[in-house]
Amino acid sequence: MTPTHDARPGGGRARLSQRTLRTDRWWLGPTLTTLGLATFLVYGAARVFQQDHYWVQEHHYLTPFYSPCLAQQCVPDASLLGRLPWEFPPILPYALLSLPILLLFRVTCYYYRKAYYRSVWQAPTACAVREPHRTYTGETRPLMLPQNGHRYFFYFAGAIVLVNTWDMIVPFFHGTDGGFGVGIGNLVMLTNVVLLWCYTFGCHSCRHIMGGRLRSFGGRPVRYWLWSRASALNDRHMLFGWLSIASLIATDAYVALVASGTITDPRILN
Repeated sequence: MTPTHDARPGGGRARLSQRTLRTDRWWLGPTLTTLGLATFLVYGAARVFQQDHYWVQEHHYLTPFYSPCLAQQCVPDASLLGRLPWEFPPILPYALLSLPILLLFRVTCYYYRKAYYRSVWQAPTACAVREPHRTYTGETRPLMLPQNGHRYFFYFAGAIVLVNTWDMIVPFFHGTDGGFGVGIGNLVMLTNVVLLWCYTFGCHSCRHIMGGRLRSFGGRPVRYWLWSRASALNDRHMLFGWLSIASLIATDAYVALVASGTITDPRILN
């Protein structure tokens, strides 16, 4: 394998004359990543624009894909922040406030950037594998500049997870006969919220907020404790990133199946 160098501005990366001499399955990771991200995007888009089967009145289950529900068409009890005074056209999701924020938070996440840079954009696909791009521009192009806004999207995403947490708590007080109750749906929503918090608190921006710009943690035991907890979650940021995506799909699918009458919600208590 003989590397050559491109002398043009921005093209100083090694150019490999062969695709690769690697004999391992280097393509498996990028392929699975692409399929995973595509599955989430396709499923999410289909459900967001379906605009149905998002709310279970009996137990107050609300899918996170529709939270907070802002459109005039939303069921009143499903609208935590109230409804806007007009109906949304089909091209607008009911959760018009939260979905763009969460999408920007995920798209600009340091882990997801690495994931789709390597799998979708192939820059680079893997070590010692020739990439298809003639030059390397980094994050200097206009569409790439908002990547540095991740630290700001974190604050808004945290607020949305608080809303999701409230959506998870409310159904516990809507049992079959009224009052406190627990069903499988409650446990599904609880698991989803826990994973969302683990992913959000494990964010690199959150870790920096807890311990950044400090020369020493001496005399700051609270910040050190918060930073160490965020660091522990950050070590598993990739894991929580994928688990939270899976839990979002599972929670939405469960709520949709119950709301459509396809299945009933098994009750553990009341």
